[in-house]
Amino acid sequence: MGEPRYSRRTLLAAIGVVVATATGVVTYVSSSSSDAVERQIATADKVRATSAAKPMIRFERVYSAARHREVTLAFYLPAGANTRGLPMSILLHGLHGDARHAAVGNLTEVLAAAVAKGSVPAFGFVAVDGGDSYWHENVPGDDPMAMLLDEVPRWLKERGYGEPFAVTGVSMGGFGSLLYARRRAERGDPVAAAAAISPGLITTWPEMAKRRAFKNEREWASLDPLRHLKSTGPTALGVWIGDRDRFIEGTRRFIRDVRPEASAVKGGGHDDGLYRKVTPDVVRFLAKYAKRAV
Repeated sequence: MGEPRYSRRTLLAAIGVVVATATGVVTYVSSSSSDAVERQIATADKVRATSAAKPMIRFERVYSAARHREVTLAFYLPAGANTRGLPMSILLHGLHGDARHAAVGNLTEVLAAAVAKGSVPAFGFVAVDGGDSYWHENVPGDDPMAMLLDEVPRWLKERGYGEPFAVTGVSMGGFGSLLYARRRAERGDPVAAAAAISPGLITTWPEMAKRRAFKNEREWASLDPLRHLKSTGPTALGVWIGDRDRFIEGTRRFIRDVRPEASAVKGGGHDDGLYRKVTPDVVRFLAKYAKRAV
């Protein structure tokens, strides 16, 4: 007679099992419950299947001549992606934010999972510290917009990445993303796409003045996307916001007057819950232009 054959369930029920997950956590499972063992292994299999979708995150310190200071340069990349020539979207943080916290909600996880599944082409995000001046030179000698336009492309090239094909911003960074798209268009080198999440499109000067980001109302008016609706040229625009967001009035007006290629007003406020609702749409929107940038 041949060797006796046992089912997987029988073997697992007969002995204790040690399961090592892809995260490196080892779990001992008692032999008292084969069902528990099956569930544990199924969980470990799921972890192994999704571990490849974890984003790669890297931080560096670089000197910005435009800002006259060292800043953090942050890279948010899908795991396993070939970074040589990888299309990159600039990612702009909000007020009181920084490059380390620019990826709101689950933006990078959604991107990594979509790339791992093959539903979108690989691209990445690059963020940098921009201060609190709504991404323009409010303080003489501190020019975050010049940093974005002139220094970030060089930093990307030096590290082997592709040129910025898009810009993505949240809150103050949403304002900044539209301003960046405008400046690129004015240079005759328009960015392919701009994604604004809960953009800080404020409708009154007294409210904007509280942020101390502009010298006066005239300067704000010269930069306000609501007063320069066609200034982004051929750049494809995407805008997302929550219906309870404090910036809803200005953003609704922008959507109505500009008619972006992609836009949505979803239930939610100016917070992580809303960001998680819109990140899949943001990634799909950007992915169309990342494909063309390859």
